[in-house]
Amino acid sequence: MQTLEITNIESKSVAGKWLAFGLCFVTYTLSGTVSTLMSVYLPVAIRELNGGAVSEEQLGEIGAYINALYLYGWMCGGLLFGMISDRIGRVKSLTLVTALYGIFTCLVTIVPNWHTLLAFRFMTGMGVGGVLLISTVYISEIWEEKTRAVMLGILAVCFPIGIVTTGSINLLFSNWRSAFGIGIVPVITASLIYLLAPESAKWRNLNVSDKKSTTLFTGENRANLISGSLIFGSVLIGLWGIFSWLPTWVQTLLAAGQDGQKERGLIMILLGSGGILGGLFSGVLLNRFGKKRILTGVFASCLIICCVLFLTNTQFSAIVYLETAMLAFCFGISQGALSSYIPELFPVSIRGTATGFCFNVGRFFTATAVFFIGSLVSVLGGFGNALLVFTLPFVIALVVTARSR
Repeated sequence: MQTLEITNIESKSVAGKWLAFGLCFVTYTLSGTVSTLMSVYLPVAIRELNGGAVSEEQLGEIGAYINALYLYGWMCGGLLFGMISDRIGRVKSLTLVTALYGIFTCLVTIVPNWHTLLAFRFMTGMGVGGVLLISTVYISEIWEEKTRAVMLGILAVCFPIGIVTTGSINLLFSNWRSAFGIGIVPVITASLIYLLAPESAKWRNLNVSDKKSTTLFTGENRANLISGSLIFGSVLIGLWGIFSWLPTWVQTLLAAGQDGQKERGLIMILLGSGGILGGLFSGVLLNRFGKKRILTGVFASCLIICCVLFLTNTQFSAIVYLETAMLAFCFGISQGALSSYIPELFPVSIRGTATGFCFNVGRFFTATAVFFIGSLVSVLGGFGNALLVFTLPFVIALVVTARSR
C-alpha cells in the first residue's frame, strides 16, 4: 500500500513537471512573438500612426524610440521580477509577468498614436523580460540534473519559434492591429500557470535566512556576475540590434514600390528557424566541445557572417535568405548555451536575482545602442552600414570568453 502511494506521488510529480514545462514553453514562445511582431510591421505601423508617409530617416528615428523603450522595459522587468521571484516564488511571479505582456500586447490593437505605443511596448517588454528569466530559473530547479541541459536547450529555442510565428502572422494578417490580438493567448496561459503549475521545491524548501541572502556582489558570485553580464550583454546588443532592424534593412534593398510583405515575413521565419536549430544543437555541442570552445567559435562566426551579409548585399537576392539563416543558427547556439550555463553559476537563494542581473544589465546598453540607430542611418548612409556597427559587440564577447576560465 505504501509503495502504491509513493508511486502515485512520483507519478503526480512527473506529470506536474511536464505540465509546468509545457506552460513555460507556451509563454516563452509567445514572448518571442510579441518581441518581434512590431519589428516586422514597423514600416506600415509607423506610417499609419504618424499620419502619412515617412522618410527613411524618420522611420529610423521613430522606430528607434519604439525598440529602445521596449528594451528598457525588458531590462527593468528582468531585474525587478528576478528579485520578486526570489521572494514570492517562481509560479506566482511567472503568472504575473505572463499576464503583463499579454495584456499590453492586446492594448496595441487600439493604440491611437506612436507616443502611446511607446508606453505599451515598455510594459510588454517588462513582462517578456520577466518571463525569459523566471521560466529558465524555474525549469532549472524542477528538472533532474541528467536531462536538465537538454530541457533548457529546448526552452531556449522557444523564442525563435516565436519569431517563426511572427513571420507566419505577418503572412496571414496584412492589418498590423489585428496581428496584436495574439496577446489574448498569454493572458489565458497566465491563468493556467497560476492554477496548475507546481511551485519549485528547491525554492519552497529554502529557510527564511536563505531567502534573504545578500551575497550577490561578493566572492565568486561577483566574478561570475561580471563575466556573465559582459558576455550575455554583448551578444544581446548584437543580436537585438540586428534582429530588430533586419526586416527594415531588407525593405531598403527592394525596388521602389514593392511592399516587401513576403520578403520581410520570410526573413523573420528564417531568423526563427535558424535559431531553433542552433538552440537544439547547443546542448549536444556544449557537452561535446565545452562552453569556452563553442562560444568563441560561435561569436567569431557571427562576426564573419554579419560582415558578409551587410557588406556584400546592395540589392535583394536569394543569398540574403541563406546568410540570414546561417547567422540565426549561430545566434541560436549562443543563446542555448548561455541559458543552460548562467543559472547554475549561482545558489538557489539568489538565482533569480543573479541570473536576472546577467541577462538584463546589458539591456540598458542594448536599448541605448538601438536608440541611436536613426542617427547611424543618417551618418553612415543606410541601414546596412548602421547594422554593421552592431557586429562590434561580438568582438567584446569573443575576447571576454577567450580570457575566461
